[in-house]
Amino acid sequence: MEPDPLAPYYDQTLDWRECGGAECTKVSVPLDYDDPTGQQVQLALTKVPATGDSIGALFVNPGGPGGSAFDYAKAADFIVSPAIRESFDIVGVDPRGVGKSEPIRCLTDTQIDEIFASDGTPDSPEEGRQIVEDSALIVEACEQNAPELWRHMDTVSVARDMDIARSALGEPVLNYLGKSYGTAIGALYAELFPSFVGRMVLDGVLPTDLDQEEVSLGQAIGFEEAVTNFAGDCAASGDCPFPGDAQQVLGELQAFLDDLDANPLPTQDGRELTQSLGSYAVLSFLYFPDGDYPRLRGGLTKAVEQGDGTALLALVDERTNRSGDGRYLDNSTDAFYAVSCADLPFDGDEQRAMQLADEWETSAPTFGSALAWGLLVCADWPATGERTGAVRATGAPPILVLSTTGDPATPYEWGVDLARGLDDGHLVTWDAFNHTAYLEGSSCVDDAVDAYLLAGQVPEGDLACT
Repeated sequence: MEPDPLAPYYDQTLDWRECGGAECTKVSVPLDYDDPTGQQVQLALTKVPATGDSIGALFVNPGGPGGSAFDYAKAADFIVSPAIRESFDIVGVDPRGVGKSEPIRCLTDTQIDEIFASDGTPDSPEEGRQIVEDSALIVEACEQNAPELWRHMDTVSVARDMDIARSALGEPVLNYLGKSYGTAIGALYAELFPSFVGRMVLDGVLPTDLDQEEVSLGQAIGFEEAVTNFAGDCAASGDCPFPGDAQQVLGELQAFLDDLDANPLPTQDGRELTQSLGSYAVLSFLYFPDGDYPRLRGGLTKAVEQGDGTALLALVDERTNRSGDGRYLDNSTDAFYAVSCADLPFDGDEQRAMQLADEWETSAPTFGSALAWGLLVCADWPATGERTGAVRATGAPPILVLSTTGDPATPYEWGVDLARGLDDGHLVTWDAFNHTAYLEGSSCVDDAVDAYLLAGQVPEGDLACT
């Protein structure tokens, strides 16, 4: 019998060090699972010990793609309940090419600034060609600056990495809490390694069986519902910069963003608040209404009443982790493109994007056109990952799926579809406008998750939380 070329990875001994209230180490995985004896990648792993008697490790991932699971685990006191902290070691493994795991760096800080600020809703053939050129720039930059790793950042490879990390850590099963894109990692792990699934919570489902057009359209509609909710909240707030009822506020907000196309606002650091940056400020502060809505109102008020885009631009910088001196403090932008386009390439062209922009503007007038044009980033992407199709996880134990009715980024139906498609899926619904559900304000959701992680208890039938 031929020796298993992956055996040395599964049997590796980890060299731990103390790293600020946690333990840290590196895990080796193959760059290319079709060539496991070839080049390796070093993944950064951290473990925050349980505050009580540990019953095992709980692997966590915050999403992205491009978010650091390493940093997320280090925030263990805030991402899981005290009961889970007491009973589980919280483990974060930065996915390949992300965070501290040999992070790819394709674009310069200046290039990222230019791409974020460029016109995302072209009004002329020249502006359309600029989007095509910007998209090609990303591929060229990754090919030049990260020639090996960027071609192997698909989520199937990440899921395979997770099994090596589980084994190297000495864990018999993978207990897992994944949010947003982290659900894609978990779902694919369950499909590939069902017999090694422990207790798995998938919160805010990003589907693995849709194409790029389907995902982007779902998000366009989801964000449209969320911005409509924001408009209603703004109208009732007493400090809304736009007058009138919810529908009037929404119309004024859309008109404000449209006007930025021809009349970008100045900011204190010399950059301009363009239409793309203004739209992204709004979109990125629709995720968590309790904290996001008041801050978005404040930024819009300064822009509308003072003609100053500084506050809105600061919201964009916060979400993209851009420092005041112009540096992007992580590689989440590069990683987002590399993972998203490998998993979900776009097989259309400029004409297809234009057609979709016209169609989506009807169902999602605030963001639909920009998201359709954004598909071109993944057009002709040369690094395509493995696809598994619909996830069933046959043979896995019960998996808990959380889905929020008003989730803008991972629409509710995606969670419903995954829970129904799993051989043993259990759905928890939270009736709210929020991206993800666990520890977001519902004791009903939190209690269900804790009971499942601690004792394996799943709700009888689907659970609805309000």
